This record gives sequence, structure tokens and C-alpha cells, in this order.
Amino acid sequence: MKFARLRLSGFKSFVEPTDLEIRPGLTGVVGPNGCGKSNLLEALRWVMGESSYKSMRASGMDDVIFSGTKARPSRNTAEVVVTMDNSDHSAPPMYNAEETIEISRRIEREAGSAYRINGKDARARDVQLLFADASTGARSPALVRQGQISELISAKPQNRRKILEEAAGISGLHTRRHDAELKLRAAENNLTRLDDVTAQMESQLNSLKRQARQAVKYKQLSSEIRKFESASLYAAWRDASNVLDASRAEFDEVVRLLAGFTRAVSEKTRERDIAGEKLPKLRENETVRIAVLQRLTIEREGLEREEQLAGNRRRELESRLAQIDHDLARERETLGDVDGAMERLTTERETLSKAQSGDGENRAEAAKVMQSAADTLATTQEAADKAAAELSEITARRTSLQRTITELQNRFERLTSEFTQVNQRRDKIIAESGGKEDLERLAAAVETAVAAARLAETGAGTAEAELKNNRQAETEARRAFDQARSTAQKLTTEVQTLTKLLNVNDGDLWPPVIDALKVQPGFETALGAALGDDIDAPTDEASPVHWRQLEPIEGVALPQDVQPLSNFVDAPKALQRRLSHIGVVDASNGPHLQKQLQPGQRLVSKDGGLWRWDGFSSAADAPTAAAKRLAERNRLGSLQEESEQATQQANQARALHETARSKVEVAVKKE
Repeated sequence: MKFARLRLSGFKSFVEPTDLEIRPGLTGVVGPNGCGKSNLLEALRWVMGESSYKSMRASGMDDVIFSGTKARPSRNTAEVVVTMDNSDHSAPPMYNAEETIEISRRIEREAGSAYRINGKDARARDVQLLFADASTGARSPALVRQGQISELISAKPQNRRKILEEAAGISGLHTRRHDAELKLRAAENNLTRLDDVTAQMESQLNSLKRQARQAVKYKQLSSEIRKFESASLYAAWRDASNVLDASRAEFDEVVRLLAGFTRAVSEKTRERDIAGEKLPKLRENETVRIAVLQRLTIEREGLEREEQLAGNRRRELESRLAQIDHDLARERETLGDVDGAMERLTTERETLSKAQSGDGENRAEAAKVMQSAADTLATTQEAADKAAAELSEITARRTSLQRTITELQNRFERLTSEFTQVNQRRDKIIAESGGKEDLERLAAAVETAVAAARLAETGAGTAEAELKNNRQAETEARRAFDQARSTAQKLTTEVQTLTKLLNVNDGDLWPPVIDALKVQPGFETALGAALGDDIDAPTDEASPVHWRQLEPIEGVALPQDVQPLSNFVDAPKALQRRLSHIGVVDASNGPHLQKQLQPGQRLVSKDGGLWRWDGFSSAADAPTAAAKRLAERNRLGSLQEESEQATQQANQARALHETARSKVEVAVKKE
């Protein structure tokens, strides 16, 4: 079996189909470097089943496909076909009947390779075995590549043995032996697995036998069950027939009784109609009795209220009567004291009279004592008269109270009888409920529960009041926080908007000088009128139009009492010379001071008026775009400060709100 032809299409540098005839003898391929001589040998190895892309001098197997040039597009497929001459019939038995054997290998990008032998699909292993049986292959030493001669000289004995075995034509046997050993080990594994499967099948067979025996037993039991069910159904049918006969007899009896009941119902219906005629009068009587009962109920409730009032009045009168008795006793004691004093004074008077007749020296003293006794007697008499009047009044009140008591006595007796009845009912309830001790214990438990409920109610009221105060504080804190946050967000949004509007020239190569100016509030319009369009020029000297820094002009001053605009503007040094020659004046003084200006000087007013040294004048008009931009920059600075303050206030309000909310949560848990 010999190589006869090699056909390449789309393989590496062979983009067009190319045939290489290998004739008997020595076939040589010559050409310059890079013409594809090595690609022919690699194509031969590739079609013989080479699986390593490194052996193909590629980074991937798809790299063997023509990748294209500037003049030709790349291909998506590559194919190599080798034709073997088998005229000596030395091929393996399955292909030995053919005179020629054609082996092809085709590859598509990202789809892999496909082998065909004589037009039939084959595996890569089949192709490798075919060439191994012919003592060759993709990695056969017979395919000598660059540097392989030196490798053979320095090869190890094991590698030299492979060369000799391939020359002897037994390398294919080693390959087939290896495959046979692999198949034998796989067969041994299959046999081991077959033993396991056999054991498993025997276990399943035993289980199936057991289930078959259970099925036979089930059929026998099912047959017996059906037999017994049939007998039971027959017995039930026979009993049902007997019951049906008895039910028919009972039905006839019930029909007879129903006829009698129908007649009785007719009689009762007639009686009902007669009674219905009497019903309106009875209902009228019932209405009258209900009205009387309602009136009696109302009277009873009135009497009960009157009884309660009488009891209260009686207790009040008894209290007042006791007080009157106490006052009466006190007044009687007072009268007794007065009588004793009268007797004592009378005795003293008699004693003094006797002493006056016997002792003239003590007359004056006795007269004083007598006068004093007379005064005491008068006072005592006055107190006695007053006490007598009070006694008369008390006596009258007592008489009135006694009459009232007499009037309430009968009612008290009636209430007493009712109270007795209530006590009897109470004793009966006590006897039924297990005794007075149980009631007292229940009453004590009720009082304890009421006290605990009152205490809990007090605590709940305190907690509720605390929760209410905390909720109110939390609501106020949340309202303050929302207001502060809204103000901070509003100011932040306004600051961001102004920042975006004022940073429209951030990407310019030469930013205008207006972005570097800081002017005091109120002087924006004056600066815009003073600089005009020059305010948009940059300070970078690389710009075609720019501000250049120059030294100030000495000896040239503005008119007296005129302040330069540079005092109110923080500007780059390049503008200092210009701003130092611009004065700020009132609009009314501008025309008068214009005559005193030196060359290059000018005057401006806050409202935008302009007076130049050469006589040019411009009245105040609407502020320029530059003036508006400067004013917006000043406003941006103030807004940034306000935004920071508002943010701090919002953070403080949020902290207060969090504190109030935590207090509310604690109060809720406490409640």
C-alpha cells in the first residue's frame, strides 16, 4: 500500500484545490521559503489523524483553514484527500478488496473534523489504525521533519525500538493490542457489572415470586369475598322485601290515619276561624292590660326613688336631731352655769351689804366689786336671754323635725318591711351560693381586682398621656425635619442648577476671564459696562485674543474722591491695569467728572452708566449678559452658604426627630 496522490483544498496556504501526484521513485518538492513545502507534509500528517494543533504549528485546529490575505478572503472549510495504491493488497482485511483507498479529512470552523474512507464516514481512530497497520501514521518516524535526524541520533533506546517496530511492520499490532486490552478491561468491568445486575435481578425475581403468591392468594380471597358479598346481598334483598311488605301495610294504615287527621284538621280549622273572630277583642284587652302594667311599673319605680329619697331624708333628720339634742344639752348647761352665777352674785351682794353696814372703810372697794358684779350680771343676763331665744328656736325646730319624723315613720316602716324581704332574699342567695364566707371572699377578691384595675387604669392613663406628649413632640420634630429637608433640597437644587449654568465653558480650551472674577454685590452691572465684550477674553496668552499682564502706569490718577473699580473686584493681575483706570461714581457726577479724565480712563456707575475720556458716553440700560452672570455667581456663593446652613439644620432636625421617635417607641412598649 503506497501513497499515490495528495489533494489539498483550503488547507493553510493552499486556498485553491491542489493535487500532488506521488509517483514511483523519489519525489522531491523544491521552492523558496514560505511557498508551502512544509504544509504538504503537515497536510499528509493531518489527514493521517494528527490531533495536536501544536504539531501543525498553530494555536488551534481551526488555524489550518486558509485565513485569507489582502487580496483573497478567508475560507470556512479545509479538506485534504490522500489516495493510497492498494494494488499489492496489503491493506487491512476490511479495505483489502479495493485497488485504491481514498482517505479524506474535512474541517469547518468551530464545527470539528470529519473523516471518510472511500466515501464512507469513519472515526479518527479507524484512520489511525489503518495507517498503523501499514507501519506509518501521523507521528511515524518515517515522516522526517526539520531537526528530527539529530533527535534520532540522540534518541533513547525506547524511541529507537519504536522506529524498528514500525520498520518491521508491527507497530499496528501494538496499537491493536492496546485497543484489545482496553476492550478486554471494559469487558471485565461489564462482567463484574453483569454479576451485580444478575444479583439484583435475582432479588427482583424473588420479590416478584412473593408478589405472585400474594396475587394468587388475593384472587382466592377476592373470589370468597364476592361469594360472601353475593350471599349478603341476597339476604339484604330478602330482608328488604319483607320490610317492603310491612311498609306497604304500614302505608295503608297511615293513609287511613291521614284521612282521620284530615277530618280533625278541618274541624280545628273551623274552630280557629271562630277563635279568630274573638281575637281582636282579646288583643284590645291585652293592650289595655299592658298599658296598666306599664303605668304600675312607672309608679313602682317612682316609689322606689321616693323611698330612697325618704331614707336619705330620714338619715339627715336623725343627724340634725342628734345635733339639736347636743345643742339643747349645751344650752341647758349654760343656763345652769348662769343660775349658779346668779346665786353666787346674790350671796356676794348680801355679804357686801353686811360688810357695808359693819365696815365703812371697805365701802369704796365693795362699791367697785359691786359694780363689777353688776356688769357681770348684766353680761350673764344678756347671755341667758340669748340662750333662751336660741332654746326657743331650737325647740321650734325640734318640734318641726319631730313632725317630719312622724310623717316619715310610716314610710320607714314600709321600707323596713321591704328591707326585711330583701334580707330574706339575700339569705336565700347566700344559702344557694355556698355561704357567707364565699361571698365575703368573692367580695374581697372583687375589691382587690377593682383596686388593681384602678391602679392599672392610673398607670395606663399616665402612659397614655406620656405617649400623647411624645407623639406630639415627634410630630412637631418630623414637621420641622421635613421643612428643613425641603429647604435644604430646594437650595441644593438651585445651587446645582446655577453651577451647571455657570460652568457652560468648563470644557473650553481657553476659559474666559469672567469665570475668574469675584465682584462685590451691587457692582456687577458697573463691571459689565466697564469691560464690555472684553470680559469674555481669556488670560491665556496662547489664545489669539487674550488679556496680557502689564505693569501699572505710574503718575496717572483718577479724579479726586473717585475710587477705582479694582477696589470692588477681585480679578487676575492681567486686569489690574485696566481696572485701576476705571472709576466708580454716582450717575449724577459722571458728566461733570468726565472732563477731568486722562487718556485711557473711564467712569462707570452702579446702574451701568459709562463716561469715557474721549467724550464717549453711554446711559444706563438693561444689565449685560456678563453683569447677569456675575450677579448669578455672587448669588451662587450666598446660596452655597445658605445650603450648608440648611443642611446642618436638617441634620439637627433629623437627630431630634430620631430621638422623639425612639421616645414614642419606648412609650408604646410601656403602654
